[in-house]
Amino acid sequence: MENKRVLITGAAGFLGSHLCDRFIKEGFDVVGMDNLITGDLRNIEHLFKLRQFEFYHHDVSKFIHVPGRIDHILHFASPASPIDYLKIPIQTLKVGALGTHNCLGLARVKGARMLVASTSEVYGDPLVHPQNEEYWGNVNPVGPRGVYDEAKRFMESITMAYHNFHGLETRIVRIFNTYGPRMRLNDGRALPAFIGQALRGEDLTVFGDGSQTRSFCFVDDLVEGIYRLLLSDHPYPVNIGNPSEITLKEFAEEIIRLTKSKQKISYIPLPADDPKQRKPDITKAKAILGWEPKVSREDGLRVTYEYFKSLSQEELYKQPKEFSK
Repeated sequence: MENKRVLITGAAGFLGSHLCDRFIKEGFDVVGMDNLITGDLRNIEHLFKLRQFEFYHHDVSKFIHVPGRIDHILHFASPASPIDYLKIPIQTLKVGALGTHNCLGLARVKGARMLVASTSEVYGDPLVHPQNEEYWGNVNPVGPRGVYDEAKRFMESITMAYHNFHGLETRIVRIFNTYGPRMRLNDGRALPAFIGQALRGEDLTVFGDGSQTRSFCFVDDLVEGIYRLLLSDHPYPVNIGNPSEITLKEFAEEIIRLTKSKQKISYIPLPADDPKQRKPDITKAKAILGWEPKVSREDGLRVTYEYFKSLSQEELYKQPKEFSK
């Protein structure tokens, strides 16, 4: 009997590469696809020697062709950090809109089940706390973050349209802040930024007064939730994240203790439309998937810190990537 075959877009990225590992471990044949605009082949180079893995260097915003059977498609191609989507806003919108449309078309042709990676950013700067799947959000469509937020909101809309109109099997995961090995140090998100600053002997930079909250989920927990959602029968959005909430000031203090650094916290102005609170309501994930996070923040941070410590000095001081417009 042939292995099931899964296409994972954004395969060379942080989450995509961990998903490739998981599906190979589960006995799937994995087709990875990435245009490498933010992904890194080093995240998946250990897979190239495996017969169960193949890779396509391709932009999903353009027509997608993959020969042979495809049983599942996981669409994870997208810039996911502010430092990326603020520099490449049009590509961000295109991968959420055109890329999702192309993947859905491929899924329909192949008779595949499709899971799309949405985000807690669909809730914007929320007026409901914690955020549940019935909340429609508080998003500024013309603000600087709108290119990412609205790309993901459109992604959800077109995915549900294909489900309702074409009867396509679809799944939607709303991902909250996630961390772990293979994150980019210079991607602008709080955790790698704090650890990178500590390792370089710099003060830790906190936006605003640091009272805004985030909820951090370790990547292994997230991948488990995504895997369960794909294999479930639930076509509607499901939050996957860790409801353990912490202010960014407290989080920066945790990183200082973890890294045993002598750095202080410096405060800079809050960016436009930066969410003040972020905490998932995971009632549905518990009830439908039997899922909740298992890895404590203390344990997850220890593993992540060891990964960042192992990076070269060149990587530690590497500047964010410049993109062509």
